Amino acid sequence: MGNFETENNNIAKLSYELTYHNYIMNRDNARLLFKELSVSEYLLLHYLIKFTSESDAPKEKVYLMDLAENLKQPMREISKLAGSLKDRGLIIWAHDGNGSEGTYLIITESGLKLVYRQDEIMKDYYGRVIQKYGKENVIALLKMMSDLEEVIDSVFAEKGEEVYGN
Repeated sequence: MGNFETENNNIAKLSYELTYHNYIMNRDNARLLFKELSVSEYLLLHYLIKFTSESDAPKEKVYLMDLAENLKQPMREISKLAGSLKDRGLIIWAHDGNGSEGTYLIITESGLKLVYRQDEIMKDYYGRVIQKYGKENVIALLKMMSDLEEVIDSVFAEKGEEVYGN
């Protein structure tokens, strides 16, 4: 049973990574898999889970600034998204001090349950994709996509908004 659980966990991690990359590169197709959450909501909630419980050095708090940076979204969009999740009872929006020291998010039990339901859909779908394409191929592809993102970011950083900005 242990190998099955480990394999399921690996598929869940690969599913998340595929979702993230699929979302970034092809938002329309990824949306078809989501009924209760948008792709953006799923990624934000998954990020909260990942960095508050699943990482090697879990964070006690995940700040809006961290979310904006890691999800590569403007702070305004992250705030709007977080507000919507808060209104649905999926996260708690909290502040350090009087609010000027940082705003952070905490996922609720309802948020966890919803992410886990979505994870099951993703594991089913991407499990079949992985089976057809091959686990090693998927891992290699994700690595290459990650490498490409780093190159893209470095090229952008070289010239910055002066050349590529609006």
